[in-house]
Order: sequence, then structure tokens, then C-alpha cells
Amino acid sequence: MTDDWWQNRRVFVTGHTGFMGGWLCSYLLRKGAIVSGYALSPLTNPSFFDVVLLGDRLSKSTIGDVRDLDRLSTAMTDARPEIIFHLAAQPLVLTAHGDPVETFETNVMGTVNVMQAARKLEDLKAMLLVTTDKVYQNKNWHWPYRENDPLGGKEPYSASKAASEHVITAYANSYFPHLGIAALRVGNIIGGGDWSANRLLPDAVRCFAAGEPLTLRNPHSTRPWQHVLDPLPGYLALAKALAQNGTAFSGGWNFASAGADCQPVEIVARQLAQIWGQGADVQVAQTFEVFEEKLLALDSSKAHAELGWSPNWRLPDALSALAAWYKSHAEGADMWAMTQTQIAQFESDGSQHGQ
Repeated sequence: MTDDWWQNRRVFVTGHTGFMGGWLCSYLLRKGAIVSGYALSPLTNPSFFDVVLLGDRLSKSTIGDVRDLDRLSTAMTDARPEIIFHLAAQPLVLTAHGDPVETFETNVMGTVNVMQAARKLEDLKAMLLVTTDKVYQNKNWHWPYRENDPLGGKEPYSASKAASEHVITAYANSYFPHLGIAALRVGNIIGGGDWSANRLLPDAVRCFAAGEPLTLRNPHSTRPWQHVLDPLPGYLALAKALAQNGTAFSGGWNFASAGADCQPVEIVARQLAQIWGQGADVQVAQTFEVFEEKLLALDSSKAHAELGWSPNWRLPDALSALAAWYKSHAEGADMWAMTQTQIAQFESDGSQHGQ
């Protein structure tokens, strides 16, 4: 399914070898965009990037570090993008705890470099930088956070992402007074093709496929779970609005799941185990020492009111799609075809829901 506005639109995606970056590129290609990517080599084996042969499908795929300003700037200038999506990051809470220096370098200075390199571009119409739901100063209350709530961070990952948003604001005000620039805050993204370590659903898939029990470290931590496809129509709608209306749509935007899909880790794990079937078992660890926030939810009323965006797949749909994707991969299926099939089903379901 193409979209006339995106047809032949030049788009530059950092982090295209990652899980969400790969799905975003696949979605953009389906819309008819000309997509270039810049990122490190895939950090896992297997990876979404490799199993769907994404590198062969892009206009150009550059392997590089966002901390390398010269290489990033050359790749960006060569691509002449009209739209930039910045997703390259160190995205794991436990990795950040173990290596805070690299996390701050990648998430903060990487964002500085993307915005610095973008200053040279003549055709740029909009820039969207994906952060996280964890940028908010978390008070562990039951009310979802809105875009005007204060930013914060009690551990290296969330602090690095909150700091990157201050970079975005500073560069937008200082060097891009008329360009539409947005920070995108999303919940816990799930779906096929994520093989990261120390993430609930990839860990679950590995355990279930091997017939081993999944051990939960923080079973009561509550997160806004959503399929990786769910925020993408919102991203594209916002990019178009930024390109057409400039700073009127600039700022922070939440794209989160429905309130009922903000669930504790244990419930999500047991739901996936039930969907997975034979070989799936869940148990709870007795102790764990790394700090993680216990309760977190986002309010996406702004995106619904101004962009007409709302979540499409509910949590059971997302978990079913995730399980189907991984099982297809294990069976040796054509995973580009499987990915496009899931995108088509997602769009079909969205049309039925009135999106």
C-alpha cells in the first residue's frame, strides 16, 4: 500500500539495523519512500536487518557510529533527506547500568551529532527523534504522563534519553527556528525480530523455543506494551504535519498503547506463554538488584486529537503477531514476505477500526 505523499520521498533513518529501525524502514518502503540508513552493524545474530535482507532493499545502507560526526555527516549529505528519523541509540536499561559512559556518549552525543550534521542539509523538511517513555520524571503514580510533564531519570538509560531531549530542544531553538522537529516517546515496543538480551519478550521467545522456563526479575513492573507497528502510522502522520506546517507540530509527542495494555511483566509473560503453547513456562526470581522503575504509563491524547492517531493492535494481537513471526522464522520462512504480510494485516485492521 503506497501513500502519494511518501512516494519517492527521501528519508534518512539512523539505527536502521536495529529492531524498531528495521520495522520503520520496512514500513516506509511499503509507502514508496526512498530510504537510506546509518547505523552500527546489527548487534545480535540473528537480527531483523539480516533475516529480511533489509540492506539490499534500501537506497543506501551505511555502517557507522553516530558518535562519528564526520562519517555521519557525509552519509547524511549524500542522502539529501527531506525527512530524518533518528533511532540510533543504546536502548537497554541493563546495558546502560553496566556501561553508563558508552550509553551517555551514544544517546546524548549521538543526538548532538545528528542535529549538527543536519545543519548542512538544504532539502530537510522535518526531523523526528525517537526517545522513550522513560524520559519522564517518574513518580510511580497511577496517572499516565503527558507531554508537558517534567523530564528526569534515576538511572543511566532514562537519564541519557532525558538529556538527549534537552539537546533536541537546544538545537531546535538555536539552529532550526523554522523546521518542524519532534521528540517521539513510545512505550515498550514488542514484535518479531528483536533478539536483544535482557528484554522480556526476546528472552521469553528464546526460553520457550528451547523448552526452558522464563525467569522474571521484576514481575510487578508495569509498562505500556505495544507492537512495533503501532506507533508507525503516528510517526508518518507527524512527519507529514511537521513538513507541511513547520514548528506548529514541533515538541514532544507520546505514542503509547491503550491504558488496558499497560500491564505488569508477569501478566504479559504468562499471556505469551499461553499463546506460544507447548514448551512455554514462566517462573519468578527471588531477588534482583538493578534499579528499574515499577510503574510507567503514557497519555497519547495529544496524538489522538491532533493527528488522529490511536493504537491499533491490542496486547493480545501484538503477542499473537510476535509469536507468529518468530515461529515462521524458526520454520525457515521468507521473513521479508512475513513482515510485509503482518504490515498488510495491521493496515487492514486499522482500516476496520477507522484509522
